[in-house]
Amino acid sequence: MENAETLEEFYKRKFDQIPDNYRNEIGHFNLFHLEPILEGKPTVIPYKRRDFYKIILVKGNSKVHYADRVYEVKKHALSFSNPMIPYKWEHLDNMREGVYCIFSKDFFHQFGQFHQYEVFQPQGIHVFELSDEQTKQVEDIYRRIEREFNSEYKYKFDLIRNLVFELIHFGLKLQPAATVEKQHINASQRIANLFSELLERQFPIEESHTHVQLRTASDFANQLNIHVNHLNKAVKESKQKTTSQLIGERILQEAKILLKHSSWNVGEIAYSLGFSEVTHFNNFFKKQVKESPTSFRKG
Repeated sequence: MENAETLEEFYKRKFDQIPDNYRNEIGHFNLFHLEPILEGKPTVIPYKRRDFYKIILVKGNSKVHYADRVYEVKKHALSFSNPMIPYKWEHLDNMREGVYCIFSKDFFHQFGQFHQYEVFQPQGIHVFELSDEQTKQVEDIYRRIEREFNSEYKYKFDLIRNLVFELIHFGLKLQPAATVEKQHINASQRIANLFSELLERQFPIEESHTHVQLRTASDFANQLNIHVNHLNKAVKESKQKTTSQLIGERILQEAKILLKHSSWNVGEIAYSLGFSEVTHFNNFFKKQVKESPTSFRKG
């Protein structure tokens, strides 16, 4: 896979130029309307990471390839993407329309930990199918964002940040209640959250000569300077899965991504994921997926 697309590369790809105000002391924010698909124009946005955040309302039948998952959008969808996870859109018809905003992490500096919400988390839900009524509500939020964005009001970006939070909370409310239920943050959960952060920090892998450094519960415990039993207990209590299960699931997810979206051979993928032997990787993958990596790649 290629490296993450930067804001500069995004503007060059879309408009062949970089706006004058693209970087300033408040971070970057911009808003765009989707254009109808023209004949001869690509209908697939390349599969890769971006180094900025994006929230998009899109109408029209399409598929979203997000990490190792594929969501099919039948009519309308609200989607949240972040710098950690690669994705691509595949538009299946020419009736596309919509609106989206992009922003850098520093746009929200000292304005709340927006990136900690589930819609921006690796294991969270990122694409939401919308009803006609829900679509109208999201369109109204975007109209207010656009109105402020085009105004001369001195503090317009403070209002825009609030409206972006409104979009985020709209998405969060669409999730099942169990996934957004506020939990008491105790010591065990803090440890489990640190473990998850360390685990995710190793991905995605973008160069064949790099490889996963932390592969076992002991590796993570040493990094966190706690006893491995303490880590295992905290993770089990907070995540309802063992440390080894979570590590294995994340490595499997990355394996699927690399097999489907990279040109590396199976040996290079095995090495990047910390397997000393290709046979070990093949056995691991086949046990989880019930088919070999080569067969999965062809499927």
